[in-house]
Amino acid sequence: MKLKTFLCGAAASLGVFLGAAQSQQPQQAGKDLVWAYPVPDPPPTATDDKAPKKLPGSAKSYTQAQIDDQFNPPDWYPNEHGALPKVVQTGIQAQACGSCHLMSGSGHPESADLAGLPVNYLLRQMADFKSGVRKDPKIHEASARAARMNNIAAGVPDEDMRKAVEFFAAMKPQVWYKVVEATTVPKTWVNGGRMRLPLPGGATEPLGNRIITLPQDPERVESRDPHSGFIAYVPQGSVKKGEALVNNGGNGKTVQCAVCHGEGLKGLGDVPRLAGVHPIYIVRQLYNFQTGANTSTAGAQMKKVAEKLTEEDMINIAAYTASLAPM
Repeated sequence: MKLKTFLCGAAASLGVFLGAAQSQQPQQAGKDLVWAYPVPDPPPTATDDKAPKKLPGSAKSYTQAQIDDQFNPPDWYPNEHGALPKVVQTGIQAQACGSCHLMSGSGHPESADLAGLPVNYLLRQMADFKSGVRKDPKIHEASARAARMNNIAAGVPDEDMRKAVEFFAAMKPQVWYKVVEATTVPKTWVNGGRMRLPLPGGATEPLGNRIITLPQDPERVESRDPHSGFIAYVPQGSVKKGEALVNNGGNGKTVQCAVCHGEGLKGLGDVPRLAGVHPIYIVRQLYNFQTGANTSTAGAQMKKVAEKLTEEDMINIAAYTASLAPM
């Protein structure tokens, strides 16, 4: 397996309406969440691969340098979508949307899944980025992802932003995660685009209280293949615990996410779906709400209901929502 640098970014947050859980002081949260905010590691091996890449069912070929071009990302399957807005294909004063979110909108764990989200919801998120009321917390300096989206939202004209939003909203979400409960996981490293990859050699380590997401096929994912998804390794029992939290609070806690997010958490009106969303993305947003990093209207509402969530609660909720079919 060749390990290459894949450049990705971050994007619009989900307005998750989840309920209260066990008591924990907000300032104590985040101490163990560095895995949800991946920071690049030194590459374990050096590569200089200039050979053109191909993907199954695609007539296109790209070199790794072309694949990694954030201002002209690959479009492997142009027949699977309509005309690409300029901001999606090449960007406007900033990276192309397709470089982080793929031409399918599904994105990668370090970014966001935009496929099929409501237009008005996405426009609100971009307005919040532009005004600065939405940003990511700095668990450590290297994880300050929000600045990229703040800059993109500030630099893209409103009409072009609307075209991009309408493009992604029209995409059908796909099953992007296989959720696996585990006690041990492959040892990993994080490349220059904050993509987590297995280390060569097949060594393992305890999962602990984390969610580790890895490509089902690293070669294809590093090529920005919109057909190749991920495995989410989650703690044993977390899916069932998350289901209890989401549906009835579990052990007397108050939570009914479907009231806002619809049956099966597939979205309702302008409220986005949670089903099938990147699990570490859900953890990041819950932490953002809890710490006040998102001070938008939705953020203010979520701060009250998320402030008592423990890190374990966040992991359980994310494990369950990732296990649900998005459609």
